[in-house]
Amino acid sequence: MAAGEPRDLGSYYFRFLPQRTFQCLSTQETTSRLRQWSMLGRVAAQAFGFDQTFQAYRKDDFVMAFFKDPNVIPNLKLLSDSSGQWITLGSEVKKIEATNVPCTQLSMSFFHRLYDENIVRDDGHIIKCLDSFCDPFPISDELRKQHRARHTASLRPADNHLPQAAHKSGSLTTSHTSSLRAPRGSTRGDQPQVLLVEDSEKYEIFSQADREEFLFCLFKHLCLGGALCQYEDVLNPYLETTKLIYKDLVSVRKNPQTKKIQITSSIFKVTAYDSAGMCYPSTKSHEQTFSYFLVDPIRRHVHVLYHCYGVGEMS
Repeated sequence: MAAGEPRDLGSYYFRFLPQRTFQCLSTQETTSRLRQWSMLGRVAAQAFGFDQTFQAYRKDDFVMAFFKDPNVIPNLKLLSDSSGQWITLGSEVKKIEATNVPCTQLSMSFFHRLYDENIVRDDGHIIKCLDSFCDPFPISDELRKQHRARHTASLRPADNHLPQAAHKSGSLTTSHTSSLRAPRGSTRGDQPQVLLVEDSEKYEIFSQADREEFLFCLFKHLCLGGALCQYEDVLNPYLETTKLIYKDLVSVRKNPQTKKIQITSSIFKVTAYDSAGMCYPSTKSHEQTFSYFLVDPIRRHVHVLYHCYGVGEMS
């Protein structure tokens, strides 16, 4: 039987958790940034609970059970390709793909190499380059050249660590946040080369394993944005928003033996198919259309981060 096809789905049952809100997507500053990046109104986070022990080796069964559950079907949000309005899944899922996404990063120092390689200046400004094009993204700076390489820091923060003492399992928390103060530049149609151009001379500053990390993926999605994205001249807005979303969605705990913080979430990039083909996260495939499932096996919660590429809300 092919991976992802339904078989014995076990006894997973799910419940929608509308009371679990995600402040990372609703603050005034974040909504302003998402509007500028043409993602506002096209990105969403939802939470669901489940009642059985999660076993990573049964991830395909888990995800298929999720799409079959009567509490998920009327509540899982996606954008209609025809109307552009939010709808719920209306077709029967026949097959799923759930790709493991590594999530090991606990520090924003992951991005310091962008300074060392002269992709970002010490004042946080992204270094420009000659205009080029990597379909469908314009490239006018060194960061987007590497957008297959990814992540940056804008003005090195005094405190680089994402989580601090967390005595219980839960979303990433810190007792105080990094200063991360860099002037916000004017916006334009720029795209960092670090993220997109595989033959860029600086592409290899991020290894393939680095690029697969959820932290890198999240940052890259924000940098590329939606169809009418107005790009930043400085990294601070990208870095701050990446950190906020990462901390809100990813769960951590303090190891009782070592006293060190460890990530407990298992993360999958998910695609679902009905009898006609791909139906979730959209019927159309695009690098910027995605759904990540972040499974907290201790609290038995699933966080779903969703985005569908297109023109975001402009007012």
